Amino acid sequence: MAGPQFVIDFEPMYGEMVEVSPLLRRLVCKNPSKFTFHGTGTYVIGRGDVAVVDPGPRDDEHIQALLRALDGETVRHILITHTHGDHSPAAHALHEATGAPILGFGKHPEGSVSEGDDADDDEFDADETSSASREPQIEDDPEFQRKHAPDVDFEADTTLAHGDIVEGPGYTVEALHTPGHISNHLCFALAEENAVLSGDHVMGWSTTIIPPPDGDVASYLDSLRVLLDRPHDERLYPTHGAPVEHHHDFVQALLDHRIAREAGIIGQLRQGPMSARDIVKVLYADVRKELHKPAARSVLSHLRKLHDEGTVERAVADASTLSSKTVWVLR
Repeated sequence: MAGPQFVIDFEPMYGEMVEVSPLLRRLVCKNPSKFTFHGTGTYVIGRGDVAVVDPGPRDDEHIQALLRALDGETVRHILITHTHGDHSPAAHALHEATGAPILGFGKHPEGSVSEGDDADDDEFDADETSSASREPQIEDDPEFQRKHAPDVDFEADTTLAHGDIVEGPGYTVEALHTPGHISNHLCFALAEENAVLSGDHVMGWSTTIIPPPDGDVASYLDSLRVLLDRPHDERLYPTHGAPVEHHHDFVQALLDHRIAREAGIIGQLRQGPMSARDIVKVLYADVRKELHKPAARSVLSHLRKLHDEGTVERAVADASTLSSKTVWVLR
């Protein structure tokens, strides 16, 4: 079965507001990483009287570039797909500068973590390479971590539920609740262009990390079906990377990929007790090792789903913690 065909050809054009469609412009923050691709794409809907989607992280340079690009225009709405630290924190500064209300699903959920967070990070690194030879990653920088910390203080002036409509001059936006990556994730459907701003729910350059405990694979699969059930939409605009044209085949391939991963996890457990990290070493052998930690979180989310469905259980029934080291067996 062919997997999703990822789109990695993308020029970020840092600091420059780029027109991507008649109603959409994009400004990319210079915060590239293994989780953000080339950086966070802040989208502007409309002309003159606009809505801003995902203002980005705590990055003064990006915020100032955004304000310069919007000089002379009125910001009517600030729309937030979710509260991970590369998407929503700059909303407060934009609100202070413009007075525009912030709209989103709600507070940052308790128990939610960023894509790469894992209590076993150091042991993962020790397994993969010595600390002396490990090449530093940009995500290791304390300033990067500060700017991208989860937005636990997020407050929406107006909360949005699935199906709610946000209107401005010349544009109509429908909120689509798409939990999975995080429980407060929204996509925004732009009616005039038959397009969806998909946040981190669907990204053209990579699969989406599902970090438990708040990240939930079952919810994610259902949320993919939300996009598949919208036949008139023609393209997706993810927060990271290039648009995905004629995206229904791509979204179906993502759904099939997740189902195949789950079958692979069950296949590994048929060989005996294994942890998420053990499974990753086999199923993700062709994936860069720097991505094995976030991959283990997605595998762990699959294992939680399979546990809820009665397919697997912990090898140690009274285990008090749940991590990539937790060992699982088939029931």
